Amino acid sequence: MIRIESMAAAGAVPDASLTLPFELRQRSRLRARLDDGEEVGLFLPRGRVLRHGDCLRTADGRVIEVRASPETVSTVHASDALDLLRAAYHLGNRHVPLQIATDWLRYAHDYVLDDMVRGLGLVVNVEQSPFEPEAGAYGGGPAHGHDHDHAHAHDQAHER
Repeated sequence: MIRIESMAAAGAVPDASLTLPFELRQRSRLRARLDDGEEVGLFLPRGRVLRHGDCLRTADGRVIEVRASPETVSTVHASDALDLLRAAYHLGNRHVPLQIATDWLRYAHDYVLDDMVRGLGLVVNVEQSPFEPEAGAYGGGPAHGHDHDHAHAHDQAHER
């Protein structure tokens, strides 16, 4: 079994790929098979979510590209941005991991959540698609990999 213990440097050229659903890309310890069938063991630091396109380094120096596998998801489309925002609010209020685009939302399929969203007047499509939810406010930046680090300085006194 090949051991994977670290992330590869940005721009590394992959030698192989590992396709996993979101649930498994959240685990730091995992036994899996590369897309070519070779067995691997992940021994990564805890707390990291693997994203589609991330590259891992094996103990013998090879680079493995992570791929998000299609899985059963619910995708919500809306012609009105306010309706989509309303759905995002209600799903977020239930701590549902969401993948967010400009004109749709996606979450791991759940018929109860589907019924709630339909009750808001939106269309829900159950489909097979890769799932890349947002990392969250404290998760190291959004899923699309571009962080926003804003420092705020104040040189005026605040009144009480």
